[in-house]
Formats: sequence, structure tokens, C-alpha cells
Amino acid sequence: MNPPALEALRGCSGKPADKNRMNDTPFSHFIARLREFIRVSRDRGRTAQTFEELAMDLFQLQLRRNPAYRRICEARRAKPRHWSEVPTVPTSAFKELELSCLGPAERTAVFHSSGTTELRPSRHFHSLESLGIYEDAVLGGIPRDLRPAEGARDVHWERLLILTPPRRQAPHSSLVYMFHIFRREFGTALSLFLGSVADDGAWLLDLEAAAAAVREAVSEGRPALVLGTAFSYMHLLDHLESSDSRFQLPLGSRALETGGYKGRSRSVPKSELHRLIELRLGIPQKNIFCEYGMSELSSQAYDSPATDTRLFRFPPWARVVIVSPETGREVSEGETGLIHVFDLANVFSVMAIQTEDLAVRHGHGFELLGRAQLAEPRGCSLMPA
Repeated sequence: MNPPALEALRGCSGKPADKNRMNDTPFSHFIARLREFIRVSRDRGRTAQTFEELAMDLFQLQLRRNPAYRRICEARRAKPRHWSEVPTVPTSAFKELELSCLGPAERTAVFHSSGTTELRPSRHFHSLESLGIYEDAVLGGIPRDLRPAEGARDVHWERLLILTPPRRQAPHSSLVYMFHIFRREFGTALSLFLGSVADDGAWLLDLEAAAAAVREAVSEGRPALVLGTAFSYMHLLDHLESSDSRFQLPLGSRALETGGYKGRSRSVPKSELHRLIELRLGIPQKNIFCEYGMSELSSQAYDSPATDTRLFRFPPWARVVIVSPETGREVSEGETGLIHVFDLANVFSVMAIQTEDLAVRHGHGFELLGRAQLAEPRGCSLMPA
């Protein structure tokens, strides 16, 4: 970040805007347009003109209604003419500033970044309306292959096996909230959260209950969807290995893993993790999906296991620019840089986010490489003990 912007971060009070702004016509009108864009863009693909219009309108709204962000933009003398020129805010700024268009009385939830207990977490404030947009983005962005099969007896997976605590135990986790949406929309009474939260805040996985749930899914013979962090998968896989247990989940079962070890446990390359999932759970690697998201965003990117290079893509209402840390400019095709995300679903916070992750640019997608050097450890997989 350049010096003027850094000074703006240090000096910004982050005072909230007026109490009833959520009902203002500009926000209401924008939200209606955004929801329509989410609704139609899933089937029609990328619509550049609509994204450009919405992004520039949202920038103006956030410039007026988000005091902390306005100070940053003023320090940078920002006058963007295109959505890719909208000033980004580093995720670390969410630790120090209240980067929100919502007043305190409007905030009904807050998502925290997940890091070690010694580190101050980021804070992404949400209202009831903001969470509604978050849910629209989650449901609209889920890959087709993670949805129940069309024409099935019902529209649900028979079982979702979720390797995290439930929402009531982890109310500040955006990942758990996302999994809660999955279960509510696609699950049945047989769908289970198999984790818990210890007294010190660490996430625990009930290994015996998880193994029993897998065993029941196998005996039942209907496809299951397993959801969890890389860390939680490793706990389960190591437990199964200790008893030399191997399962064959029913044909059509899927796994979703959200990555991350960050030096807190035994880590393996992604290809090895997926090989172990196939070996111990019987889910073919072609049916193992990866998700990329964070508490500061409202949209998620998913990869496609059908390709040799697993490229992540965001849905049409979020765009990625891979930027050189040295020059601040977009890198060329095949080059490496920092991930900048422009997320229209971040209506009441900041649309333009600078992450601490490195990726290789590939068209509209990106190959995720991991955390940039010197970036602090974080990620939902840090939570389990």
C-alpha cells in the first residue's frame, strides 16, 4: 500500500454513516438490480456491461456511505474510470477499521477471519439484508455438480457430512454460515455437523461420529456430500488410516474441501490429499471440488476437477485481477501476482479487496498458489486443534 493510503488507514476513525441508510433508495435500487443480475447471469454467463455499470454505481455508494473507505480513496486521489481501477482495500485493513456502510444498530452479525488466537481478526459486519445478499451469492455460485442431481426423487442430498461445528457454536465463521446454507437448502434430517468448539475456541472433529456417519452413508447406498477444510479432512483420514478403514461412498458422492494447513498440522499437497480422500472415502478425485473464499468477501470461487490445471473461477458478479506486487499493474497471461477481487455482493462493506494470496493468471480464472511470503497465517483450517 502506498504511504498516503497507509496514513489514511492509521488516521481514519471509521465512524458509521446514518442509522437508516439501508432503506435509502440508492441502496434499495442497487440491491434489486444486483439480485436480478445474480438470477440471470448464472444461465447467461458473463455480462461485462452490466457488471461494469453495477461496479461503478456501487463504488459511488460506498464512497459516500463508508467513511473509512472514503478516507482511503481520498488519500489515493482515486478517480476510477473502470471497475478494475476502483481502489482495493487489503484484508488486513478489516482488522483495524470498521469498513462498513452499516451503523451499529443495523449490524446483526459479524464474520471474523480465522487465524491464530494471538492475532486480531478481521471484521466483516452484516445486516439482515446483507446476509440475504450473501445467501443469494452462495446459492447462485454453487457449481452444478455440487447440487443434487436434476430429476432425482427430491431436490436434496440424502446426507451432508459437514466436518465443522454448527452455526450456533461458530456464529462468526463465514465458512460455517456457508455450510449452514448448504444444509438448509440441500440437506435432510440425516445431514450432520460433525465438529464442535472447544473452550479455547479451537475446532474439534468428532472422529468416531464422522466415521460412523460415513459408514451409515455407505450402507444406505445413496450419494453423500462431504464438506470440510483440508485440516479437518486430514484429521478424519489419519483416523481412518490408524484403523486401516476404507469406505466406498455411493456412486455420485462428492467432496468439497476449502484448503489450508498453515503450519498447524501435518500438511500434504492438494493432489495427495485428494488421493487419500479417494482411498479412504471412495470418492473419485474427479468428484472432489475446492472452494476459495474468505470472511471479507461475500462470493466464493470454485475450481473444476475436470481439468488438468485446477483453475478457480468466481461467479459473474465477482471478478478477479491478478496484480504485480511490484508495479501494481495486472500481470500478463501465465504470470504470478496477488489476487484482487471485485465482489458486487459486498454491498455494505467494500467491493474491491486485495487478498494476501498469490495466483497465476489464466483467462477469467486463476491457479491458486497460496499465501504470499510474510503474510500472516490465516484460513478456516487454522481453527481445528
